[in-house]
Amino acid sequence: MSESSRRPRLSLPIAAPLIAFATVVALAGCGSLAAPASTMMSVDASSSASATSATSSADATSALWDTSAVHTVAITVDADALSAMISDYLSTGDKAWLTASVTIDGVTYDNVGIKLKGNSTLKGVTTSSDPAMLPWRIRLDKFVDGQNADGVSDFTVRANSSATSLNEAAALDGLTTVGLASEKAAATRFSVNGGGEVLRLSIQALDDAWVSENFPDAGDGSVLYKATADGSWDWLGADADYSDSFDIEAGADDEAPLIALLDLVNNGTADEIAQKLPTMLDVDAFATYLAFEDVIDNFDDISGPGNNAYLFWDSATQKFMVVAWDHNLAFGVQNTGGGAGGGGGAPGGGAPGAGQRGGGVGAGAGGGGAMSRDNPLVAAFEANSAWAQAIADQKTALEQSLVSSGALASSVERWAALLNAQAGDLVEPATVASEATAVLAAVQ
Repeated sequence: MSESSRRPRLSLPIAAPLIAFATVVALAGCGSLAAPASTMMSVDASSSASATSATSSADATSALWDTSAVHTVAITVDADALSAMISDYLSTGDKAWLTASVTIDGVTYDNVGIKLKGNSTLKGVTTSSDPAMLPWRIRLDKFVDGQNADGVSDFTVRANSSATSLNEAAALDGLTTVGLASEKAAATRFSVNGGGEVLRLSIQALDDAWVSENFPDAGDGSVLYKATADGSWDWLGADADYSDSFDIEAGADDEAPLIALLDLVNNGTADEIAQKLPTMLDVDAFATYLAFEDVIDNFDDISGPGNNAYLFWDSATQKFMVVAWDHNLAFGVQNTGGGAGGGGGAPGGGAPGAGQRGGGVGAGAGGGGAMSRDNPLVAAFEANSAWAQAIADQKTALEQSLVSSGALASSVERWAALLNAQAGDLVEPATVASEATAVLAAVQ
């Protein structure tokens, strides 16, 4: 798909307030479950002995998604096993589970499953890479049934493409603002094996619990699919195996709805798609999704190099909804690779070159210089003039509801104030101010 065939861009007159973050004060009144000041410091191997041990939800006292606090997540894992796992990943590409102890806000959970998470974010990783800078999936219940931290059993410590991750945190808030399914997030002091803490963003995993929370009325046979990074959206045949391109993350083990959708968008005529797609896909939500990803200048979306999207099929409505995922490149941040190194490309990076799609409200921002990929669902949707107009209309609406309304600025200010108040030893206030201002500048 050429750049000219990519979704139409609007030049919107946005007057986003560029807040003077140097004067922002800390948020008043941290939540009652926030860790006290003494436990906001490093949790290392020696201090974990004094932490509370927990093996079930009855002992869990932390609230990881309390956004009034910067949380602590400390992993203790056998160093030899960790090194061997990374070596195996580098030689085979396999991301094996390890058993570890994980301390969350002073509560220790044993026999926890951890594994590397990501694809392009792991480029440049070596056996000498600092494990605290790598992206991780953490499953408290991988080896202990029912183990959870105040209801949280599965989450991801995300890759940083900026020093603060303000861009991704604000993007997730934005999804909620515009009425799309999102993931909860937490600013996190993260460490491995007693090493120094680094500032990371922890994000809710998309699993059965997430589905129940976001789609409470969904039918019993519903399915959550995740597009794999190296997979395709091609139709391979009615009886083909699509597991190389789509993982089933939650719900029924059923590829039939997915195969029917891929058949239509790959093989249907324009008239057939216009008639049938609205019976198979929430077209209004999809138009909003496409508009949102452009407004926030997220190059690496459903058509980006990372193939980043989930598909939720509701057996009750018999319709799909595209679920947004992976916003560490939102607001024009560039992917620097190398295993989630903090202080990567700041928002508003270099313009995409020829053959690459630009994103965002303003032309020519960000993207990290990676090629977009053809996506049959997006191509079929944008080829329909009515749906293309719906995307354009949604861009105009989102400019008002997300930007002109001050919702985005409020989100950025809140996250920036939190980091200045509780993570000033991990990231300089000047860096917070610079990255916060750049997020808002990216949507001008």
